[in-house]
Amino acid sequence: MNEEGAGVMEIRQLKTFWTLASTCSFSRTAELLSYVPSTITMQMKSLEEELGVKLLDRLGKTVMLTDAGQQFLPYATKILNDVEEAKYVTSQHGEATGTVTIGADEVLCAYFLPSLFKRFREDFPGVRLLFRPLSGQELRYSLREGLTDVIFVLDDFVESKDLHSEFLKNEHFRMVASPDHLLATHSSLVIDDFHKQHFLLTEKNCSYRTYFHQSLLNKGADALTELEFHSVEAIKQCAMAGLGIALLPEMALQEELREGKLMVLPWDLSGVSFSAQMLWHREKWISPSIAAFIQIAKSELKTEEVSRT
Repeated sequence: MNEEGAGVMEIRQLKTFWTLASTCSFSRTAELLSYVPSTITMQMKSLEEELGVKLLDRLGKTVMLTDAGQQFLPYATKILNDVEEAKYVTSQHGEATGTVTIGADEVLCAYFLPSLFKRFREDFPGVRLLFRPLSGQELRYSLREGLTDVIFVLDDFVESKDLHSEFLKNEHFRMVASPDHLLATHSSLVIDDFHKQHFLLTEKNCSYRTYFHQSLLNKGADALTELEFHSVEAIKQCAMAGLGIALLPEMALQEELREGKLMVLPWDLSGVSFSAQMLWHREKWISPSIAAFIQIAKSELKTEEVSRT
């Protein structure tokens, strides 16, 4: 499209559309791309007119992709990746620039990745990091659809033909409750002790929630009384308030256990261990900035590999 707005699709429109799909926010997109919000609106209007379809819905301050927008997004992503690759192979230096888009769930983002983000920003200040908070199957979907470059998951070890998984560390889990909870004074627990207790759990598509739920039922527990949360911080606050029992990874509990705000209940969870992993698509072109991010993540986060069983 020229300056007068004639109908020729531009790379900058695709970049704006892709960023909107990632941030779901006009203001955040304008900030990331150094535009005024009216420019974002104008570019999206021109792109929709060129394609003859509505790509976006605005719901208050939030942006949602329409069905047409969802269908168009993988094509826009591929074009942008091809342009990035073309820029690199024709340049003389190949310095790490551009954007690396990362996806992870709340636990890993809050308790595992900050040191990585800090180190990468220090080493590669010219690369923009764009974080997409996702959970469950959304993470792998985002990678397969090109919405993210690298994702981090806490799950059984991922073995996939199209996704490469890099083991980082094993993470163990603890069953915790407030020091004032009825079960906090028990030196040991049996399955009947959980009768009529409330469990504060993550959303249902979470792998370790599913494992824990099934393990208790297999040991003879009645149907569990569960309160479901999308936020680990909310689970911890409710557990500290005495509202129930929580099952969480150790990395999310260090401060509360150290300060005595939560106590570990004497229930054997030695068999509950999941791997923190970094994933990327095997068929995606790895730009210098993505390659640098992957290398620093291995250096900053990876521990000696132990059993994955």
